[in-house]
Amino acid sequence: MEKEGYNRLETLQKIAHQQGTPVMVIDLEQVRRNYRRFQKNLPGVQIYYAVKANPAPEVVRTLYQMGASFDVASLPEFHLVRDNIKHLLPQEQQEFIWDKIIYAHPVKMINTLHELEPFKPLVVYDNFDELEKIKKHCPSAGLVLRLEVPNEGSAVNLSSKFGASQEDALALIVKANEAGFTVEGLSFHVGSQCTNFTNYHQALSLCAAVFEAAEEKGITLGNSRTGRRILDIGGGFPVEEYSAGAPRFEVLAENLLKQIQAIFSEEIEVIAEPGRFLVANAGTLIVSVIGRAFRHGKIAYYIDDGLYGTFSGQVFDHQLYTLKSFRDGPGEICTIFGPTCDGFDTVSPNTNDPQYPPGYLPRMELGEFLYAENMGAYTLASASNFNGFPLAKVVCLNH
Repeated sequence: MEKEGYNRLETLQKIAHQQGTPVMVIDLEQVRRNYRRFQKNLPGVQIYYAVKANPAPEVVRTLYQMGASFDVASLPEFHLVRDNIKHLLPQEQQEFIWDKIIYAHPVKMINTLHELEPFKPLVVYDNFDELEKIKKHCPSAGLVLRLEVPNEGSAVNLSSKFGASQEDALALIVKANEAGFTVEGLSFHVGSQCTNFTNYHQALSLCAAVFEAAEEKGITLGNSRTGRRILDIGGGFPVEEYSAGAPRFEVLAENLLKQIQAIFSEEIEVIAEPGRFLVANAGTLIVSVIGRAFRHGKIAYYIDDGLYGTFSGQVFDHQLYTLKSFRDGPGEICTIFGPTCDGFDTVSPNTNDPQYPPGYLPRMELGEFLYAENMGAYTLASASNFNGFPLAKVVCLNH
């Protein structure tokens, strides 16, 4: 809840004056609100935050304090989480983190497996070579098999790269069982920013079929701690602020719960890996106008962040972010360029393509601030120092 007298836009401008730009402001209370909303609508589903969406240590600590576990995909992410939560763990859990972290990348480097071995990790696999690699280099691991599922209508298709086919799934479980592993459960991912409910229904039905096929082979999948099968429903939960047509999370959650209850008669341990849902609308970027030009009779602004920096989400995450002025005034169509010497670094092109709308701002002066909302996910995480320009500073609000 925001403090009485709190003025968000004034606070953003104050931070920009104090810190300089570009600066990303992360509202940790908004992260908490998103977490509570997820919990309320999917009760009993354990949240494993997808660290790749926004790896800010403050976000990791905030979510852990809310009760979250974590989905990591690299050793740096693993250590980022462990370093930020280990002082909060009981001593007996320091080297045993199955209920805190899942290593969800299906393909791991050998040195990664060696380093994970002492922690008895819960890891994901989706092919035979990976299973052999885990057996040789990380035999203490618990396994979750990732399945290939439809990603129709999602912003990013992940099944083109990961997931065991339905034909291979049972053989991969049998092979793991013969190798002495316990397959804890199954996982899937319906694709990023998924707005197609059918993907979930088909994925859940496939998981049920694989569970049943394993049982018929005499193999019971189950978590060694609880005895229950893990069903990891992945991420992809859409952010409504990205698009007016995005479905309400409450509608998706209600649909999901009904399907899980209808398809799975036995008690299962359901986990999810939301990333953008928890952090996207918690991040606001503030930039400065560093240049202005009139090109062929049209106005263009140059700002101190761009596609190679925090706006990288427009390239890699397929999202568009609207820059706004802190003041009112008659708007005019403009082009907005990033700071680098590359012509590709165009944040808001002046085109007639509805997919890439131009900027629309009051007449701006050099040094004025602009801001863009809903930039908390897959922006800082994929930013670079191309051309030597520094990354945006990060300021976390805890109001």
